[in-house]
Amino acid sequence: MCGICGFVSKKKISLEQLKAMNDTMVHRGPDDSGEEIFPMKEGYSIGLAQRRLSILDLSPLGHQPMHSENGRISVVYNGEIYNFLEIKEELGDYPFRSTCDTEVIIAAYLKWGISCVDRFNGMFAICLYDRETDEVFLVRDRIGKKPLYYELQDGDLYFASELKPLMAREGFEKKIRTEVLSRYLFQQYINAPDSVFENVYKLEPGSVLTFKYGEVNVRKYWDINEVYHRMQENPVTDYAQAKEELKELLRLSVKRRMISDVPLGTFLSGGYDSSLVTAIAAEHSEAPVKTFSIGFHEKNYNEAIYAAEVAKYLGTDHTELYISEKEMFEMVESIPEYYDEPFSDSSQIPSMLVSKLAKEKVTVVLSGDGGDEFFCGYNIYENVKQAQMLDLLGGMTYGVCNLPPFKQMKMLEKLPFRVRVIAGNRNPETKTQFGSDNYINCANKMVLSGGKPCHYEIESTYGVKNWQVRRMLVDMDTYLPGDILCKVDRASMKYSLESRCPILDKDVMEYSFRMSHDLKFHRGNKKRILKDLAYDYIPREMLERPKVGFGVPLDKWMRGPLKESLLDFCNRDYLMKQGIFDADFVTALVEKYMIKGDGGPATGENYSKILWSLYAFQQWYHTYCE
Repeated sequence: MCGICGFVSKKKISLEQLKAMNDTMVHRGPDDSGEEIFPMKEGYSIGLAQRRLSILDLSPLGHQPMHSENGRISVVYNGEIYNFLEIKEELGDYPFRSTCDTEVIIAAYLKWGISCVDRFNGMFAICLYDRETDEVFLVRDRIGKKPLYYELQDGDLYFASELKPLMAREGFEKKIRTEVLSRYLFQQYINAPDSVFENVYKLEPGSVLTFKYGEVNVRKYWDINEVYHRMQENPVTDYAQAKEELKELLRLSVKRRMISDVPLGTFLSGGYDSSLVTAIAAEHSEAPVKTFSIGFHEKNYNEAIYAAEVAKYLGTDHTELYISEKEMFEMVESIPEYYDEPFSDSSQIPSMLVSKLAKEKVTVVLSGDGGDEFFCGYNIYENVKQAQMLDLLGGMTYGVCNLPPFKQMKMLEKLPFRVRVIAGNRNPETKTQFGSDNYINCANKMVLSGGKPCHYEIESTYGVKNWQVRRMLVDMDTYLPGDILCKVDRASMKYSLESRCPILDKDVMEYSFRMSHDLKFHRGNKKRILKDLAYDYIPREMLERPKVGFGVPLDKWMRGPLKESLLDFCNRDYLMKQGIFDADFVTALVEKYMIKGDGGPATGENYSKILWSLYAFQQWYHTYCE
């Protein structure tokens, strides 16, 4: 786990400038750093830099940039290739000098070319330079566990694990890409390939970018939609077979992720996914597995008591920390430093706190991320199933409400909220992404210039009739990499902690696509097969309870200790000078919010979520753009 950055440019960029870019990511790699610049053809030069968090081969032999034995290839790389030992066995003719996976990337490229990425099972962001062809490749892992930004400017290429190195380079223009802001306010994150800045992009998960003399080509080597349909050609419908095969894949995945030359543990919430991962890890560990959880004094949000029960049953070396609202609030100020692009999923705050706790004892943790998206665990998937059953009736209701006499009476607006949502859900591209029109309208009106729709108008591309499956695929393409994995990466890397996700193993993901959907969702039982696997290790009564998320009292904060700061950021003069948001609409919205009593009705009158997104943006803007 590290941070990488660099450039391919005709401009004169000094080694000192490259080092300054690299050092903005010292939190990602405190153990070592390397920066080198090489001449290329056509007047270009290439700069490669890396900050290292040492996990495998702690010796200087793991230093980056790393070069091939013949000098042809240079690499900087962030992540882990979990099957590197198996790949290494196929590369016996290469004169390896280290025991780290970086050198396996080099040897694999020399043997198979850039198609070597098809063999890599892991999380990674790679920049590889081939002197023989003068090509530069940027590669991102299949599901987007590791971040990778790139900037195209005047025929030059710049890249980095975070935005800070790009912002630190001489001549960077901080021009806001306003067309993504309405969607950001609604979704709380900016999804790839977009970024908050003009000319800067996120390399999409499962993609390879090739750069040569100003020409850029981006292609997908692993596409969720294509892989899902290909896997469905050889489906698994037998439950016993699926359970046994999935169990073995998960056991192998966890075992691979326990390869480490530094202390390792697991995040343990007491839920199904983290408990299953921890139980399997305990199988492969001679000593008690170190587990970590945080608790809240508010009973409605506290999962620590359940995590402690699971830890005791599994015999782990458990550490828990009860955090106060004050400790969470103290994290708010540091958000833009580590989330250097606007990001407002408030569970980032407890995620940072549990990472801080784990870092006191380990450098690597396993997590249960991905279980909900790949095995149908979110409550929204149940709502989506109901919505599909009611869609015909909703269409009829919508048609009647738009007949002249009823339309004049604004009959649709007078329907109960749930009925209105089903009736108004008429866009075939967003059928599974229904939500409050009030919030969508607010997000659109808050931003001065028009932009991308708040929802992702992509659903017809999946060619899937089952709305649950379709929504799961949408989430895998958007919410999982854009929100969940981004949140965990920045939260853990704030403390130089590597987070590994066994459920997001390539073989596990692809096997999940082969499984018949009723093995995941059966008669209202979400995540059916993962639950049954967990019961093989842990008594049912310890796990069977409603799902609880990390709770942050946003409404209380913004009407309390953050009130003055929010009002300053939403001051009419400030907004007019900024020139991004509609000053009249935003000031009126904030005024309405501030005088509204707690616990407004479910129609969206309580605007805490969207105003938190605005606050997070303004906090970010104040940090980087003023």
